[in-house]
Parts: sequence; structure tokens; C-alpha cells
Amino acid sequence: MTAPDYSALDADLREVLGPRGVSRDMRQREKASVDGARMSPIIAELLPLGIADIVAFPTNAEEIARVVGIAVRHGAPITPRGKGTGNYGQAIPMPGGLVLDTSRARAVIEVGDGTVTAEAGAPMTAIEQAARATGQQLWMYPSTVHSTLGGFLAGGSGGTGTIAHGSNDMGFVVALDVVTPVSDGELVHLEGDAAQAFVHNYGTAGIIARPTVRLEPLQDWRGLYASFPDFAGSQSVLRELGRLRPAPRLVSADTVHITAQLPPDPAFPEGRSSLRMIADPAIVAAATAIIEGAGGRIEDVREGPQASLALSVLSYNHPIEWLQKSEPGVYFHVEVSGDALIDRIDEVHAVYPGGQLHIEAGHTVPIGMLAGIYESPDAVYQGIARLGELGVGVHNPHQWNVDFRLHETVALARTTDPHGLLNPGKLNPDYAGPTKGAIR
Repeated sequence: MTAPDYSALDADLREVLGPRGVSRDMRQREKASVDGARMSPIIAELLPLGIADIVAFPTNAEEIARVVGIAVRHGAPITPRGKGTGNYGQAIPMPGGLVLDTSRARAVIEVGDGTVTAEAGAPMTAIEQAARATGQQLWMYPSTVHSTLGGFLAGGSGGTGTIAHGSNDMGFVVALDVVTPVSDGELVHLEGDAAQAFVHNYGTAGIIARPTVRLEPLQDWRGLYASFPDFAGSQSVLRELGRLRPAPRLVSADTVHITAQLPPDPAFPEGRSSLRMIADPAIVAAATAIIEGAGGRIEDVREGPQASLALSVLSYNHPIEWLQKSEPGVYFHVEVSGDALIDRIDEVHAVYPGGQLHIEAGHTVPIGMLAGIYESPDAVYQGIARLGELGVGVHNPHQWNVDFRLHETVALARTTDPHGLLNPGKLNPDYAGPTKGAIR
């Protein structure tokens, strides 16, 4: 195939987006060619890095579709990008080409009764704010709360709110407007299972341009901070707290060592394990009784949307990131799930040197991030096998291939992207890495 003429592509894109909507500046190209994959030492060592030849900044779904249509006519690879907060190299343009940055397509289009429609680049915080103004809230949002909606749906799978609703393949997505190389620069509206086929696959079969997702009635949440003398105390109540009704939006806990690395806060007393909840006021008293009955103590109960937000950004992988920042180059992580995270925690911690677990109440079983001292890729993979023997579900975050419904996505992409222009390098049907599929 003939290499794309990026000067001609630049000129055609400028006709649609204007001079500020396209860039070939090296600093912009470099900025658009990295994401959160630095969290993985394995990806940092092995990922085939690329750099964008050109970056486009559409401002709405229709422009996203037109940009894709133009790039396809020029035969240019297309790597979609939200805010670049993903941890798996999803947004890195391995073959170069066009990076389609959706972060300027940020409008909230319509807040309806039980649903919200927004452009792909709308930040989750802006969508939640718009929903609150109508007495509603999002079913769920990721721990990186400034992530874009399109990026979350294409790369993530759950977050704050999943205790009640599970992952975002369990009814969160109502409809999608997507664009594919065969749609000739036009949006395709999909609902139900047809829409779900484009979730979690990094834009390899089609690029999400305008999603519609579910809302629920607004709740007046409280941010509850508790602590225990040790991690065993926090673990002992986690499942019971997660089963309270109305369901908490989040229940999470950290080892004493991880807690010590979190941002300074009087609610994180020195030498104790932190347990945190986003709880409906109706269950605060019951939660308090459970925590105090197990030897813990309440450190604070905070009100208002910012209190919930502050706890969301200290969930899932973020405590491990604080751990990594405190000791650069030392720790790696794997995503884990299952009751063994509580029932066999000593064995789980022993799988990797320096094992440290961040744990959360999940939809059906506890979930979390297990950190360990990094030695080699082989040691990581051997540990994944050992965790499986302990009954721990594992998702391997140290690879960049689509691993959710891989073969279904490959089959879909054959029809929607016959020339393999969408996010090349991320959809290898022969991939056989040590992963057991997404857990969240």
C-alpha cells in the first residue's frame, strides 16, 4: 500500500476543521502519542511506540465522522483518543498516522428521563454535573473522573457505581453513534446489542462519536472515612458493607503501607489501614455500627458532591499509582477479583515480593489491584498463574491487545474496517497472553 500523503490529508482536514483543528507540530504530535501506559513497566519496555504524523481535533460527532471519512480516503491509520488516561497503550499510534483527539467534542447534548446523550469527548464530571441539575446521576463513572465518555466506553469497564450496576456491558450503554471506515464519513446509530459490540475494543471496529448512557435518580451521598489498626480489619467488613441497601457507590480499602502513600488527609491516620465509602445517608448508621463492631473507627463523614468525587479519585488503580509515585520504578500491578482477596489474603500477598492490595466491594465479589515489586515479565506471568491457582480472577494490564470479546471484535472489524485502518496493532486474533478477561 502506498504511504499516505500527509500534506494532502492536512489540507483536506483543514477544510473541515479549520487551521486550529489540525496540527503537524511535533510537540502536539508527541503529546497525542502517549497515554497512561507508563503505569506498567512491562508495557514501558515492550510496547512498540509510535508517533502521530498528524493530529485532528473535531468538535462534534459529525466532524469526527467526516475526519474518519477523509483519513480513510487517504489510507491513513486512525488512532482514536480521549484524554489519554488509559493504562494499556490503547491511545498510542503504533504505526503513526492520524490521531483523532476527541477531547474538544465535549458537549452534553440532552439529559432525558433516565438517559443522557453526550459527545464522545465530554468529561464524565461534566456529564454528572448536567445530570445532577435534573435530579439524576450517572449509573457509574471511572476513577479517573475527568476521562471522556467515549474513552471510558472504548477502553474502561466500570468504576464508581458498579456495586449496584456491574460493568458497563450490563446495561449502561443505551445507544451509540459510531463511525467506521465503511460508513463513508457518516454516523451510524446503534442500540442494544449492536451498540454493545463497539464497547471495550479501543476503537478497533468503529469509533464511538456520540454515546447515550443510563442515569438514575439522584442520591445525596456521604463520603465516609474509617480506619482500622491493620488491613485485616478493613477486609473483615468490606463484603458486608457492600451488601448494604441502598447500595453504596463505592467501598474501598488499602493496606497500611498504601494508605501511608495517599495524599495527606486527617482521615488517614498514621499507621492505620484506610477504609472509605460513598454511602447513602440511610446506611451511614448501619455502616458505622459494622465498622465499630469490628474494631474500626469513623474518621470523618463528609457531605456534598466534592466529597464523593474525592473518594472516587482514590479508588481502583489510583492508590497503586500513589504507591508507584512514592517509590518510582519499584512496583507493578495486576487487576484481581474474587473472595480469595479476603479469604486467602496472606497467600495472595505472598505471590509477589512486597505484595500490597487495594481492595473494593464489587458487583458480586471483591475486586482490586495487587501491587508487587517488579522483577521481570516472566515473574509477573508466573504470578498470574499462581493467583489463578488460589482462585483469584486476574486481568493482565501489561498488554495492549483487545482482550474483551476478542474474536467477536475481529469478526466485526472484518466488515467495518476491511483494510485495518482503525488503531492498528491493537487487534491481534492470535494473541494468547496470560489474561483471563476483564473483571470490571
